Amino acid sequence: MFVDLNSDLGESFGSWKMGNDDQILPVVTSANIACGFHAGDPLGILKTLRKAVELNVTIGAHVSYPDLVGFGRRNMDVSRDELIADVLYQISALDGLAKVAGSHVQYVKPHGALYNTIAHDQVQAAAVIDAIKMYNPELVLVALAGSHLVEQARAAGLKVVSEAFADRAYNSDGSLVSRRLDGAVLHDSAFVARRVVSMLKNGGVESIDGIFTPIQADTICLHGDTAGALEMSAAIKAELLNHHIEIRPFVLKHEEVRNV
Repeated sequence: MFVDLNSDLGESFGSWKMGNDDQILPVVTSANIACGFHAGDPLGILKTLRKAVELNVTIGAHVSYPDLVGFGRRNMDVSRDELIADVLYQISALDGLAKVAGSHVQYVKPHGALYNTIAHDQVQAAAVIDAIKMYNPELVLVALAGSHLVEQARAAGLKVVSEAFADRAYNSDGSLVSRRLDGAVLHDSAFVARRVVSMLKNGGVESIDGIFTPIQADTICLHGDTAGALEMSAAIKAELLNHHIEIRPFVLKHEEVRNV
């Protein structure tokens, strides 16, 4: 058994600091790096990319609605053509900087409101899928486990990885509990670490209302901006290794399948 660990990084903007990139990068195997639409400035993004390359961490484009003020967490009713162009712009920009840093973008993970919207909105989902295919059809899409997007993207010919969240509570339908509600974000490191292992071994988690909810987790997201994020990340990694669950990039799985 193995699993990928990912985190949202490169989100600082000028003198405003977000997350703990230097401390989180040694723990994860995949880095979802901001592309400037919801967070991140060019210098900070480039520094994060170089650190990821130094640590041999896989690079992904963390694309978003154009929403710096709202940190990409506000829903937007954008046209299909506009969304395609927005996603293309972000992947292209990050891939260009990644090449300078000595690597390249290998996957795409939408951020915030865009991530949650395309989990159920087939029109916006199709726009994101088409943008990825236009840029590079070999890129992997990271999608919310159990969402309609997983099958929609696969039917369109994309490789898809199902993602679960270590520190987020789930509704019984497999969706994430809104951050506006109490209990949406978990903070007990030991509990979260045990929950991640249980998720992988038992194929699901207990929802916020106490119902077992099936969840397939190929990659686990560790939020670097959550209170106690470093302690939580270390606890999760230690618990996985204690249960002999290997931690490695999900892109290796797809490369192995392609080479069979």
